[in-house]
Amino acid sequence: MSGHRWAARAAAGAAAVALTVTGGALAQADDDIDTLPAEEIAERARDALLDARSLHLSARGSVGATGEEGSVDLTLDREGNCAGGVDMGDDGSVEIVKRGDDVWLKPDAAFWKNHVPIGGSTFDKILDGRYMKAGADDPRMLEVAEFCDLDTFRELMTDNAGDADFDGLTKGARTEVNGGPTVPVTRAEGGERVTAYVAAEGTPYPVRITVRGGDEEGTVDFSGFDRPVPTATPSADETVDITALLGRSIKPV
Repeated sequence: MSGHRWAARAAAGAAAVALTVTGGALAQADDDIDTLPAEEIAERARDALLDARSLHLSARGSVGATGEEGSVDLTLDREGNCAGGVDMGDDGSVEIVKRGDDVWLKPDAAFWKNHVPIGGSTFDKILDGRYMKAGADDPRMLEVAEFCDLDTFRELMTDNAGDADFDGLTKGARTEVNGGPTVPVTRAEGGERVTAYVAAEGTPYPVRITVRGGDEEGTVDFSGFDRPVPTATPSADETVDITALLGRSIKPV
C-alpha cells in the first residue's frame, strides 16, 4: 500500500536526519547544555533519542527523490505498538493502529481513488468507514509492522553510526520550540542546512529537526518520550478482515 510505504520512507528519513547531526557516546549526566560544544550536544541528543522506550513522531514535508509532500503523525514504542496516521494531501490519508499481533488500517476515499484506481471505490464502499484488520505477520502488513516499531528507527540510526561526521557542526543561541527552551545544532553542507533543536532543560532530547535547502525539505518533531502508546483499538464492528476484503492474494495493496 503506497500510503504506508510513504510512511516508512518518512520514518527512515527522520532517522537519517537525526544521524546527520548527531553522533554516539555513552549517556552522561545533564550539564548546562549551553556550555557544551556543538559536537557534544549532538552526541547527547542522539543517545537520549536511542534510549527512549516510546515517543511521538510528527514529520511533514517532502520525502525521497520524488518530492512527495505529506505528513506522518505517529506514537510508537519498542514493542512494536503504534497509533497515528499518514496524510498525503490530495492523494489521501490512512489511519494506522498496531497493537500486539494485530494491525488496523483505515484509508480514506481519496486514498482508494488515487492509489487503487481499479476497484478502490468498491473497497471504500465495502469498508464504509471501517478499518481493515490483519495479523502483523500478514505479508501485506509487513511494512506497516516494521515502520510501527521504534526499534526499526533505532536500528537505522545505530547501523549507520559509523558514517557520522562531526566536523562543521555549529551551535546557535537558545530558542523556544513547542513551548520549551532548546539549543540548535546545525550542519550546513552545500545548499542544505540540517538543524537539531535539543532540549536545554532535563533530558537533552532532540525535539525538532529541520532540513532546508536540499532535495528533501521538512520538519520532524519528537515529543511524548517514554509515554505509553494509546491502548485503544477498533472494535469488531468497526473492522473488516483484510482477507475477506482483498482475497487471499499476498500481493501488497
